[in-house]
Amino acid sequence: MTVDTMRKVSPRRRLGHEVRAAYAFIERNLFLVRRYWGWEVAFTIYTIASSLSVMYIGKAQQANEDYLVLYLGIGTLVWSYLRSIFSIISEMIAWERWEGTIEYTMMAPVSRLTHLLGVSIFSVLYGLVRSALLLGAIALLFDIDLDGANLAGATLVLAVGSLSFIGVGMMAAVLPLLFTERGAEMTFVISSVLLLVSGVYYPVAVLPGWMQPAARVSPASYVLEGMRAAILDGAPLTALWPVLWPTLLIGLLTIPAGVLVFSVVERYAKRTGRLKRSG
Repeated sequence: MTVDTMRKVSPRRRLGHEVRAAYAFIERNLFLVRRYWGWEVAFTIYTIASSLSVMYIGKAQQANEDYLVLYLGIGTLVWSYLRSIFSIISEMIAWERWEGTIEYTMMAPVSRLTHLLGVSIFSVLYGLVRSALLLGAIALLFDIDLDGANLAGATLVLAVGSLSFIGVGMMAAVLPLLFTERGAEMTFVISSVLLLVSGVYYPVAVLPGWMQPAARVSPASYVLEGMRAAILDGAPLTALWPVLWPTLLIGLLTIPAGVLVFSVVERYAKRTGRLKRSG
């Protein structure tokens, strides 16, 4: 129906036309939701995890003020560092696609291990710089007493934890290859679940009993536990071993697995023409 025709019809018919047109858009978006139902489930999980994370902070408010500030500060600092490593590695395919260089990178005469290693080293360096800036801001705004803290042990825990997040990030990086439309956004779902179960802003003990076992497979929970033991309690290196060995084991398992998974999915993406697609 053209604009001139619309002017000649009655207001009632015009209203009916607009209602039907509006319904067409509703129906189209309904079909899109049905087509990509997996995404809707994933982003619903992300929303739930983020909301629960905030709520459990309130449930953990039982410590004295100074202890709580340092407890939350360590969680914020460690999560900022680990999250930056994870995001840089997991989103590298999305960045290449945005820049229009993904085909050149994937066809370059270098091994995929070299490519992933280079991205991983950059992610660690970037995370260190970002965390240093955050630490400086925290130190300026809060009077933090680190007397008695085992800073060497905390550094070792953070270094070992970096390995585990590199491996997890490599495996998450395949999502933009598999799901070209919104795969990069799905990596946020993984990080939000890790945020929820790892005790970033609250002890794992405040989580429901059925959720606590998930913390045992999250490398972030071990890193946070070790960092807090070293800084808050001044735990020696021998006392940190119970959190060091699981973190190291996760890293040694996930990095080779990440390289293998990425290589397999890369070949699939090349075979199905998914490299250049943006939708």
